[in-house]
Amino acid sequence: MSTPTKDLSSAPLFDHLDELRRRIIISVIFLAVGLIAAFQFRVQLIEAVKVPLQASEQYRDGVVQVVTQGLTDQLLLSLSLSFWAGFAVALPFILGQVWGFIAPGLYPQERRWALPFVIGAGLSFLGGAVFGYFLVLPTMVGFLLDFLAGTVTPLLNLRDYIGVVMTFLISFGLAFEMPILAVILTRIGVVNHTMLRAGWRIALIVIMLAAAVITPTPDPMNMLLVAVPLYVLYELSVILSRVFRVIPTEETETPAPLSF
Repeated sequence: MSTPTKDLSSAPLFDHLDELRRRIIISVIFLAVGLIAAFQFRVQLIEAVKVPLQASEQYRDGVVQVVTQGLTDQLLLSLSLSFWAGFAVALPFILGQVWGFIAPGLYPQERRWALPFVIGAGLSFLGGAVFGYFLVLPTMVGFLLDFLAGTVTPLLNLRDYIGVVMTFLISFGLAFEMPILAVILTRIGVVNHTMLRAGWRIALIVIMLAAAVITPTPDPMNMLLVAVPLYVLYELSVILSRVFRVIPTEETETPAPLSF
């Protein structure tokens, strides 16, 4: 016999905190499982992160060397890469826990968005990381390594290189969540397409600043490689917000208020 699901919309404060603690524990378990699974492929992960270096002529000629300088660097790098790879694998399950916690306070018709939210957010993060990995990162890495036309021999610290790559890929993955976030916030009434359209100038400034932070160099070409896809995502968010806008009806049900 299945246990009935607790309705958090009318639960007191301590019940909310207990439910939050349970959701966090489950999410941590998913993350740990993903980390352990990814750690089994740590060598392949290191090799995959080094692939964008192949865009450089110096790397293809064997001039670029990738080294570690600390005794524990290889272990720590393996754990770091395994953590983020495990996070990417566990993300849909973690988002499922997030949705399970907030869903009781939403409109009944909005709770149907659970599956699209989980799948869409997971695929968007993965799509952003893949986009950055295959289309943007090789150009950026090749440009930086060949910036002085071979007059300098690069000796790359693997820790620093992986740090830059992971920051870049995570930033792109999170940026690709923008359309999904716009849809969800539109459906729950936080934003609408009119608000997003009116704020395009502010969004453009924020995107340019974000591109300057994400790219490790201030040259315009690399900044545009990051900024243009981000602004396209913002425009897509505006379109999706209009498509999925809430149209008020007399039959719209109101969610039960949260009681603390």
